Amino acid sequence: MKLLRGIHNLKNEHRGCVLSIGNFDGIHLGHQAVLNRLLIEAERLNVPAVVLTFEPQPAELFAGDNAPARLSRLRDKFVQLEKQGLDRLLCVSFTHHFANLSAEDFIAELLIKKLDIKYLVVGDDFHFGYQRKGDFALLKQAGKKYGFEVIDTQSLMQSDLRISSTRIRDALAQGDLQRASAMLGRKYSIAGRVVHGQKLGRTIGVPTANLLLKRRVSPVSGVYVVSVLGINEKVYQGVANIGQRPTVQGVRQQLEVHLFDFSADLYGLQLEVILEEKLRDEVRFDSFAELKIQIDKDIELAREWHNKKS
Repeated sequence: MKLLRGIHNLKNEHRGCVLSIGNFDGIHLGHQAVLNRLLIEAERLNVPAVVLTFEPQPAELFAGDNAPARLSRLRDKFVQLEKQGLDRLLCVSFTHHFANLSAEDFIAELLIKKLDIKYLVVGDDFHFGYQRKGDFALLKQAGKKYGFEVIDTQSLMQSDLRISSTRIRDALAQGDLQRASAMLGRKYSIAGRVVHGQKLGRTIGVPTANLLLKRRVSPVSGVYVVSVLGINEKVYQGVANIGQRPTVQGVRQQLEVHLFDFSADLYGLQLEVILEEKLRDEVRFDSFAELKIQIDKDIELAREWHNKKS
């Protein structure tokens, strides 16, 4: 799958496609239903299947730190969309200038002039353009004018409830990983590159790999049993803390993962950390010594969890 960053990178060779538009935050089962329909139409029309998404997500531009927590960064979306078998991901920079584009210009300038779409698949609650005035009815009118088909897919339901990124965020915030996984169609995971940290874990015999959480707000925090991919073909077991590390005056949210029985250098590697079970919330301890005692308990509980599952 090819990533195209910005409308300015669209060329004539990118014209003619089937398209779906949205945040696709989490690539949950509802999103996957939309993408399945997109792939069917791409094969029928013999054109590429393309997803258009935005960075930052619109709510992040307008609400800043008050925006909902993101389930997935752009890289996470790319990984999951590639697994679905799509041809291209077009990432548009969502600025105030772009947000002020009228719904009619959005259709004429981007969908028709730049992409020449043949088929459009959107969610049943999709709105676009200045003040979100664009909707499915407007797209249907445009389809008749410009000669493309458009359908909206009904929300996928589970236990009479709509599958949505909001409900997945709520489940994760409550530590209910099983409920989140049921809506995602897979276990929730976080991907990121290992960076240099304060190396405090080494001083107490608990070295950690540190991944920066490049998002305004994380949907999860606390201590988790984890499985880790990306080192080699093997799945590694461990325990992770996600948060600001208040005991050591941390200010940035990050993920620290301790791998069991592992000592190699991981700096620069891109890891995927799968959250298996939440052990506890992140808390501030009065001393580093108290933190060390709790970390030992966390490691023991995480080992026991993995041993029961193996």
